[in-house]
Amino acid sequence: MMKSGHASLEEILLLFIYLELGAMVGTYFKTRRLPVQFLIYIAITALSRHLVIDVQKVADSFHLYLLLSITVAIALLSIAILILSYTAKNYGCPEDNDLKDKK
Repeated sequence: MMKSGHASLEEILLLFIYLELGAMVGTYFKTRRLPVQFLIYIAITALSRHLVIDVQKVADSFHLYLLLSITVAIALLSIAILILSYTAKNYGCPEDNDLKDKK
């Protein structure tokens, strides 16, 4: 990136993955818990990067099935994020209840 003077799409998408990894590590050191949602965000970003960058290099006969499978995987991961967010909001986690009892 420094040599060329500009960033390509591939490098920008990789930067988002690094940013999410950094946010996940920062959250871990703050709370001593590793949220699964961050791992799912990283997986969605990696699949999106693969969809945008690497699928162009695949043979045409396999192209449609690869596109559909990656799209379905991203949709399933998005649904998992919705479920995790809903359950965390409505039910919380046992560690949160232990912290409330100690105060």
